[in-house]
Formats: sequence, structure tokens, C-alpha cells
Amino acid sequence: MFKKILIANRGEIACRVIRTAKKVGIATVAVYSDADRDAVHVEMADEAVHIGPPAAAESYLVADRIIQACKDTGAEAVHPGYGFLSERASFCAALEKEGVVFIGPKVKAIEAMGDKIESKKFANAAKVSTVPGYLGVIENADHAEQIADEIGYPVMIKASAGGGGKGMRIAWDRAEVRDGFDRARSEAKSSFGDDRVFIEKFVVEPRHIEIQVLADGHGNAIYLGERECSIQRRNQKVVEEAPSPFLDEKTRAAMGEQAVALAKAVDYQSAGTVEFIVDKNKNFYFLEMNTRLQVEHPVTELITGVDLVEQMIRVAAGEKLAIVQKDVTLNGWAVESRLYAEDPYRNFLPSIGRLTRYRPPEEGKFGDVIVRNDTGVTEGSEISMFYDPMIAKLCTWAPTRAEAIDAMSEALDEFVVDGIEHNIPFLSALMQHPRWREGRLSTGFIAEEYPDGFAPIEPGADDKAVLAAIATAVEILRRDRLDRLTGRLAPHSGALKTEWVVKIGGDYLAVSIRDGMVSIPMEIDLSVEGGKPFTVTSEWRPGEAVWRGTVGGRSIAAQLRPLPNGLRIAWKGMSVNALTMLPRTAELERLMPVKLPPDTSKLLLCPMPGLVVSISVAEGQEVKAGETLAVVEAMKMENVLRAERDLTVAKLNAKPGDSLAVDAVIMEFA
Repeated sequence: MFKKILIANRGEIACRVIRTAKKVGIATVAVYSDADRDAVHVEMADEAVHIGPPAAAESYLVADRIIQACKDTGAEAVHPGYGFLSERASFCAALEKEGVVFIGPKVKAIEAMGDKIESKKFANAAKVSTVPGYLGVIENADHAEQIADEIGYPVMIKASAGGGGKGMRIAWDRAEVRDGFDRARSEAKSSFGDDRVFIEKFVVEPRHIEIQVLADGHGNAIYLGERECSIQRRNQKVVEEAPSPFLDEKTRAAMGEQAVALAKAVDYQSAGTVEFIVDKNKNFYFLEMNTRLQVEHPVTELITGVDLVEQMIRVAAGEKLAIVQKDVTLNGWAVESRLYAEDPYRNFLPSIGRLTRYRPPEEGKFGDVIVRNDTGVTEGSEISMFYDPMIAKLCTWAPTRAEAIDAMSEALDEFVVDGIEHNIPFLSALMQHPRWREGRLSTGFIAEEYPDGFAPIEPGADDKAVLAAIATAVEILRRDRLDRLTGRLAPHSGALKTEWVVKIGGDYLAVSIRDGMVSIPMEIDLSVEGGKPFTVTSEWRPGEAVWRGTVGGRSIAAQLRPLPNGLRIAWKGMSVNALTMLPRTAELERLMPVKLPPDTSKLLLCPMPGLVVSISVAEGQEVKAGETLAVVEAMKMENVLRAERDLTVAKLNAKPGDSLAVDAVIMEFA
């Protein structure tokens, strides 16, 4: 077994590998860029080596610097994590040349499977079911249109060296093929240094289901069930689960056997993932093989009890697999939610900045539920524009799918993140979505269910009663606390006010307190809008970000953020402003004029911090609705900004190459 390994990565996956290495008793070496000097993975490792400037192309992607770090520290092996150099055959070969073990597959497997075009050819030869498509080199946009016409629409345009949804476009007609070809090539060149793309048939109503394989250097290979990864946005996975609610035992076994056959055909040695597209009739087609650890590997670990990172290390050290196929059992259900630094209310545009507050839910086993949070940040960490926007991977396990989803919903309600925009409100709403809970999924789920973008769930009458109860409980405790502070003028008579009004949105809800004790712990009986009385209990203290308690016997965890004269309450995908007042104050509040936001209809604002790639119009130019105005790159993804209506460009305020802040004015319209 190795005595010391180097982790050629950053963020949560570097922390994840370090945890297992420490468990096995192996010393660890971290590498870091200027931007990650104070990162969590640097603190966790036994040693750390600086490898360059913030840009990945000048640090984490420079193989020579990683190899030099191995020499300087005496690391015997390198775990590449995912992304960066994890699937680069030249890196694996360079390590072997220097006598350093690559904790992953051999060069042959990476070359055969790492290139999407070559892997398709290899899979065809190995008699693995594949999607119809064109695997040759596509010369230009005209050639792309011709190929798409022959395959039949819709088609998928994909970067050959792609991953993480980058360099990928769906085209429904010839015009979209031309535009998608150009965008996919540009993103592929920017992200992978390889602008080759290929085209294949896009399966309508597809599910993205992948099989986890594990193989050693002694000819043994097994599969550890599947992961359902159909909840995607812009081809980037958002929520994963294991097992899939769609597969039956027969289909699972068929997919697993094909995955193992493909792994054996390329002499695979490590953990790897064979991805399939599955149609509504359970027909499955090979998509690609990821010759590395997947982001979503924790859900497989939770249902199988197998530590995949440990297995990768043991296989790389030459050990045989300690488990055979009949030992693999799928126990319970696991769900993973990816927390991204992005604004769900602004079409999920990237957000950067410092985590002024980062309080994940408590990890561990709680009754029948397990909560796990894989992360590489802590309170005070900075989310940089240079790397992937993922903050953490929150996972829950329970005996059944419904219980795992409910556990995830509660854990998300308790997950406090401030300082940046993030997608927790969207994830919370998703956990309540009927179609998700029923398991009726496809890769088009988010686009189909949120065609106009995401907006918070509107609370129903029962939800408003819960929110009003929380707001009232918080307000009377706040007032009672102020009354007890020393040095204040004499407070009120001491009698608890029993009649209150809570404003939620445009509604004014009458709340009557029937009985109770204003203290910690609190227990009060109240009614909302004259309804049946119920009891509210809580041990919440002023200043805590999460209100935990019961409302009518129902366990509740809701996030509170102070507002002028009120609260912002976030709960199960709902996010409301709640203002608790005495009845006379509410009468006067109803008379206050509504402040309207400024009119920005004649401005094109930069939707996220980013780099202007191109400006497609000139001053004085008339533009039709849908035409491209500008392209802005953020976190290695190109975002096309289009005209929402017919207009005339009056003034350009930015040029290609400019770095803009969010809401910076790119251009003005007449």
C-alpha cells in the first residue's frame, strides 16, 4: 500500500479523497493555485504545494507542475479526482514514465473511452447498443447541417473531449445546427483545448442512467447498480439518485452486464462509469464511459456500503477486488443535491463572492436517515470565477425513496448559505414537485416544468398559516426579549397582546393567540384567520438562522433572515416576506404606497459577473426579437444574450474582452 499520495485536484473532491486516504492511513499532498491558498483541501492535507496562478490552464491543468510536486514531496501515486487531468491519457503516461502510479485506469482505457468519438466506435465493435450518429470529424457548419439532415432531427451536438455539459447543444432544425455547432466548438476549445465535435440522434424523453463499474488488474470486474441522473440543466446534472425509480431487475442486469463487458474489453482497472440514455420503453443506448470517479459517486456508496475511493486506491496498489458480483446488494435509497453558486431567479446565472455564512445540516445517522455533505468550503471561503460553481453535494439515505426525498427536503431547509446567490431554493422546490416525487423523469424535466424560469413556490392557505404562525412566534419572542433588556424605559403593562396581523405577500392574515408561554422553550396556542387553534413549539433563540419547532404537531425547519420591520422566511421552496404587526399598525400599513422597481427595459444588463466574448450588434442597428446581442463567458460557459423584442441599439457600453460585474450596462436601446 502507498505511504503518500498526491491529490491533483481542488474543492470538495480533493477533501473527499483526503478523508479516505486518512482512514486507510496514507499521508496526503494537496496542490493549490493562488486562488486556493486558504482553501479547505490545503488545510486538510499533510502537505501542500503551490502550482501557479488562479486560472486552471496555468495551474491545475499543467501536468509538469503536478509531476514536479510528486518528486518534491515523494508522493508515490496521484489521485486525479474528476475534471482537470482526470481523463487525460498523456498525464497518465507521463506519471508512469516518472514511476508515479496513476490512481485510475491505464492509458489504453483512457484513450479508448476518454474520447467520445473513439469510445462510440469501440462500443460498436464490442456490440454495445449505441445511439445512431456520425462519428467522423465534422469539417464546418455546412457539413454539420448535412449530417443532421441525414440523421433526422432533433440531434445532439457534442464536444468529443467534453464533460460537465460544456460543448453540448441540442438542435431542432438547420438554423440551430449552425449556431449550436459554432457554440459547441467555441466552448470545447475554451474548456478542453480540443474543438472537435460530433453529432448523434437526440432521444426524445430520454433518461440519463449510468452504471458504476469497478475492476482490478487481475481480470475481475463488477457493477454496483445504477444512478438516475436525469434531472439536468443545460446538460449539467443537478440531482441524482440511486437506484433509479424506472429500472426493473432485468434491465438493470442487462445494462450492468454490458457495462462490465465494455470495461473488460478495454482492460479497465479502477472505478469507472458507463453512461446510458434510456428511452420510455426501457431501450438503452451507450452514451460514453467516464474513466474516473463521478461527482455523484456518494449515492452509490450509500446504497452499497462500498467506499469507491478506497477501492480505487487498493486497485492502483495492485490488490484484487475483495468483493464479487453476488456480494453487491442495493440497500435503501439515496439522493444527492448539488449546491451551486448560481441565481435560480435569474435563469441560474453564476454567482461569485465570499460565503459570509455557511452552516450545513448536521451529518450522521438520525434514526432511519443518514445525512452526508461532501464539500470543499467553509464559512469565509470565496467562490471564485475561475472554477466550477459547485459549493457542496448534500446526500441523504433512507429505507425508501419517499423517505430519502423527505429527508433531503428537511436537510435543504436547514442548509444556510449567505454572501452569494445559490440554488437551494430551487432544490427545495424540486423536492416538493409531484412529477419528481412520482419518479416520472427525463433529461428535459427542468426545461419542461420551468419553461419560463424558476420562481418560488406560491404558498397555499395551509402553508400561509404555518408561515404566519412562525412569524408571530418570532415577533412576540423578539418583543419579549427587548422588554427584558436592562436600561430600557418601562415596558408595556406586561399583558401579552393576543391579536396580531401578519402580512405575507399581498395578504393580511389575522392571528389570535389563545394561550401560551412566551419563553424559551416557547409553547403557544393560536389560530389563523379564525381557523381551528393549533400549538406552536420551538426552542429558537433570536439571532439563529434556522427556526426549528412544531406547528400543529408538524416538524418544521425554516430559514429566517431579517428585513426592515419583518422577516424573510424560506421553507420547502417557498420564500416570503412576513411582516407581523398589531391590528392598528396593519390598518395604516395598507395605506402605504407600493414602491415600484426602476424601468430597465431599455437596457441590456450583464446577468452575471463575466467576460464579454463578443458584441454582435452596432450602434444604430435595428435588431429583431431572438437575435444575438452579445455573448458573455462565466465559469467556462458561454451565455448568449438575445433580444427579447424588436429594438434599435442606441449605445454600446462594453466591448469584447471587458470584465463586467452583475447588472453592468452592456448596451442601451432607443
